[in-house]
Amino acid sequence: MSRRCQISRRTFLKGVGASLALPYLEIMAGSAKSSALAKPPTRLACIFQPNGVFPKAWDVAGSGKGFELSPILQPLKGLKEQLIILSNLDNVGKGHVQMTGAFLTGNKIGQGKNAISLDQRVAQAIGQETLFPSIVLGTEPPRQGAAGRDPISFANTVSWSSDTTRISPEINPRVAFDRMFRNQSGPEALEEASRRKSVVDLVLEDAKRLQRKASSHDKNKIGEYLDSVRSVEVRIDNTLNPPERSWTPPTRPELLRPEAGIPQDRSAHLKMMMDLLVLSFWTDTTRVGTLMTAHGFSRQNFAFLDGVTSDHHGMSHHKNQEQAVAEYTKVSNWYIEQLAYMLERMDSIDEGNGSLLDNSTVLYGSSMKDGNGHVKDNLPIILAGGGGGALKPGRHIVCDEHTPLANLHLTLLQNYGVEADHFNHASTGTIPQLG
Repeated sequence: MSRRCQISRRTFLKGVGASLALPYLEIMAGSAKSSALAKPPTRLACIFQPNGVFPKAWDVAGSGKGFELSPILQPLKGLKEQLIILSNLDNVGKGHVQMTGAFLTGNKIGQGKNAISLDQRVAQAIGQETLFPSIVLGTEPPRQGAAGRDPISFANTVSWSSDTTRISPEINPRVAFDRMFRNQSGPEALEEASRRKSVVDLVLEDAKRLQRKASSHDKNKIGEYLDSVRSVEVRIDNTLNPPERSWTPPTRPELLRPEAGIPQDRSAHLKMMMDLLVLSFWTDTTRVGTLMTAHGFSRQNFAFLDGVTSDHHGMSHHKNQEQAVAEYTKVSNWYIEQLAYMLERMDSIDEGNGSLLDNSTVLYGSSMKDGNGHVKDNLPIILAGGGGGALKPGRHIVCDEHTPLANLHLTLLQNYGVEADHFNHASTGTIPQLG
């Protein structure tokens, strides 16, 4: 190839007030570093939807490649060949709080303890090269109170870094953007990181000293606090000493900072958080991302949808009444529309070796099948993307009845190179059909 024909992988198409990154082109190869030509990493996105679905509107007909999308899943018809629908996966626990907590852990919350979640296990395995081992995003503020014996706050998230440590989702788009993309390099950023490191060192030293004198209950609380501080410490270290990368994105998007505040429009807010998740993968800021589309006990109002009058939690207890079922299904369909938006964005990003979606595994689902009775069997679960070659999408996989959800966790964990024969002692094996 003639050198005068080579163009930079940072080339942008520019217009009035906007710029758009070019897709990967062969002409860019001569100017790209060898790391940019390596196989792209495989990312993991975990997307949680609250309150279940109406089963008859979710369940697909047919199995293998000969399946038909159900009414709720119709927004995904253009992406059918990128999907794996999974049936007969069961959750554990009772009620919204316990079942939300088990979505990525497979574990029943007891005595205030859970287990490490799938996203965080994978982040431990593949997060060393990126600024953030993982990110956790959401759209709904944390809630307090109790649901039976369980604190509702346990349903604020599906991400647990240990059996006692929850990771709170960031719901403010600008705050999430600034953490990921602003002031991550340059003299001012390095100076700020050095200052913060000295403060963190002092906090860790004092907290450890206090922990040695504390009661068992307080030791757990301090341990949870220390885990949170350590996550800050990792980000600081990655700023001061950027990790060596085996791969560099061949293209880079223009990063437009969101406006201040939290959007009042539900669709706009969720799409914005999905955009941030996609950007974090595209720029290799992280390779593991989790998104709470809403709180696990969500009572969000969907009156902006035609014909919907009640809140999501209320309509999920539909008692098979026609109006409630219609509203419940319409909200589920709306969530799938948002998922389709995100998957289409990922599929449009060319990484030179497949699209971003080809190089990702997207786990989407709810922690209960039907909110009416908190049904925990045969969960609504979707996998999207090619998993970097590990998945063969375009299928409906019907697992054996009462297969633990943790079997899916273990299978995905192994796909990311983790040698494990169980997942939180909740699995009974893997899902061989996914291989």
